[in-house]
Amino acid sequence: MAAPDKQLSAGQSRAIAEMIREELARRRISRQRLAEEARISLSTLEKALGGQRPFTLATTVRLEQALGLALRELRQNAAPMNGGDIAPDALGAYSRRAVAWIEGNYVTLRPSFGGGKDAIYAYRTEIAWDAAASCLAFRESERLDAAFTQLGEVAVPNQSGHVYLVTNRNGQHRLITVSRPTISGEMYGIITTLLAGRGSLLTPIAAPIAFLPVATVPAPGFGRVQPGEGSYELYQRHLRRTLDEPFALFAGG
Repeated sequence: MAAPDKQLSAGQSRAIAEMIREELARRRISRQRLAEEARISLSTLEKALGGQRPFTLATTVRLEQALGLALRELRQNAAPMNGGDIAPDALGAYSRRAVAWIEGNYVTLRPSFGGGKDAIYAYRTEIAWDAAASCLAFRESERLDAAFTQLGEVAVPNQSGHVYLVTNRNGQHRLITVSRPTISGEMYGIITTLLAGRGSLLTPIAAPIAFLPVATVPAPGFGRVQPGEGSYELYQRHLRRTLDEPFALFAGG
């Protein structure tokens, strides 16, 4: 069995995407031409350059051969913008040591936007330090709707006492605002995103969300979890806690 193609980190992917965009502009060649010369699909290139999916090692190697550039070497030799261990001001200017306790793998819970009124949608989120971007980054996995998998940066400003998971795809944002981790590691808050409807219809939607450290969830289940199934009662209890304590409020109705 062939080994799986290694995915680059969110920060590595962003840095390589920026280098490629600069080369395309400098050489005045199209993305279509680059995709053909690298023997990859235009869709793969577009999604990687737009931040919709990370670059893989195989794709990067092909792009290096097509451009005649060592993209990974250029990225590694680039000087860190913030000294390497301090996040940009726009993300809260936090140090790596100050946010190390947020790093980890989480079971992420929110109400399901389809497939049953009381169903809970569960997937995995990894939060880890991205040395190339000099900040915390997050990446989702174990999603039923894999096409909507998100990755992005984590802001941790001192002023609000909250954690922000921010996705920015060509100016289109998704925002998750959660509390700092509790003593047992959970984070609770609100997700603000777009609900995909029929055709190209997108509708703004907000919902409670909870992050549970994977290690604290016995036999975690992912996907759409229905009432009566394995982890449903535990998941429902945590989602209720978001509003009951309250970690978040919904005004109006």
